[in-house]
Amino acid sequence: MAAAATSTASAPSSFPSARRARARAGAGARPSLVSLRVRAANPATVNVTAAADPAPVFQSVTAFAPATVANLGPGFDFLGCAVADASLSLGDTVTATLDPTLPPATVSIASVTSPSRPHLADRLSKDPLRNCAGIAAIAALRALGVRSHAVSIHLTKGLPLGSGLGSSAASAAAAAKAVDALFGSRLARDDLVLAGLESEKAVSGFHADNIAPAILGGFVLVRSYDPFHLVPLCSPPALRLHFVLVTPDFEAPTSKMRAALPKQVDVHQHVRNSSQAAALVAAVLQGDAGLIGSAMSSDGIVEPTRAPLIPGMAAVKAAALQAGALGCTISGAGPTAVAVIEGEEKGEEVARRMVDAFWSAGKLKATATVAQLDTLGARVIATSSLD
Repeated sequence: MAAAATSTASAPSSFPSARRARARAGAGARPSLVSLRVRAANPATVNVTAAADPAPVFQSVTAFAPATVANLGPGFDFLGCAVADASLSLGDTVTATLDPTLPPATVSIASVTSPSRPHLADRLSKDPLRNCAGIAAIAALRALGVRSHAVSIHLTKGLPLGSGLGSSAASAAAAAKAVDALFGSRLARDDLVLAGLESEKAVSGFHADNIAPAILGGFVLVRSYDPFHLVPLCSPPALRLHFVLVTPDFEAPTSKMRAALPKQVDVHQHVRNSSQAAALVAAVLQGDAGLIGSAMSSDGIVEPTRAPLIPGMAAVKAAALQAGALGCTISGAGPTAVAVIEGEEKGEEVARRMVDAFWSAGKLKATATVAQLDTLGARVIATSSLD
C-alpha cells in the first residue's frame, strides 16, 4: 500500500463519559487521554501514559464476532441479541498480528476482504481512523496501555453494510477481542464493550445495543451509560429460539433511519411501548418464546416510522406471521426483517414466504438465513505462538 502523507488527528477522550463517570464512582481507574497520528501506510499512533506496558502472549490472534439484532421491536437503543449460523459466516473476522515493521504503539489495516461480497471490500477504508475495526483496535491498545508494540489487522467482512445486522459492531467487536487476546486478555468485559463503542460512536451513534451483544453474546439490556451498566439476560437452556433473517437488496443507512424517528411521543404510546419492552425482558428470562415474539412485534413508535422506508416491509411482516412465525420486526435500523420461531422446523417455509413478499410487495430481491441465538459473542478462533 502506498505511503500516506503524514497528518495529525485529535483523538476523542480515552473512553466515553459513561466510563469516566464509572471511574469517578470508584469502579475503575480513569484512563488517560491520548493523541493519534496517521503516518505511512495510515497507522494510527497511540500515545499512552499508563504505568504498565503489557507484553504480548501471541504473535497473532484471529477473533470472530457475530451479527446482532438490535432494538428487538420495542427495545429501541437498549435491547439487542447476538445471532450466528453454524458455519460462522454470519459475522466478521479480524486477525491482529504483531508488526515490528511499524512504529511502536501503532495500528495499521493490512487488508480488508469480503469473500462473499468482493465489491464490499473496496468500499471500506484502510485508514484505521475511518474503519470500525481500526478505531476499536486503537481503543483496545489504548485501554491496555500498549506502548512498545505495533499491530496490523486483517478484516474479513461476512456481513453486508447498512443491513441492520450490526455490521460495524461485528468489525469493532472482533478487532477489540483480537487485540486484547494478543496481550493476554486483560480487559474487563465492560472495557471491551467501551472499546467497541468508540467505533460505534464514530459511525452510527452512541448506543451499545449492537456492540454489547456482539461482545457478550446472548440477549443484553443496556441499562445506562452514566454510569455504564449492562445487564446480560440469561434464558433457560430449554429455549430453542431461532431467527429468520431476510435481507433485501436495499441499503438503509442508520443515519437516514434515525432521522425518520418521531421527535415527540404520546405518553400513551410511551407507556404501551415500555410495557412491551418489559414483557420482552421477562419473556427472555422465563424462556417464553411465544411472548418474545408477541412483544417483539408490538413496537408502536419506531417500527411504524421506519417500515414505510423499506419497500414491502409491512407485507413481509404479515407473511412471516401467516407462515407461523411467533413475531417479526425490523432488525436494527433495517432493512433486514427478523422473524422468531421456536426450533428450526418452520424456518425454511417462513424464510421463503418472507423472501417472496419482499419481491411481490417491494420488488426487492432478498436473501434469507436461519440463525440461532449466539451465546458466546466475540471469541478467539485461532492463535499463532510467538517466534
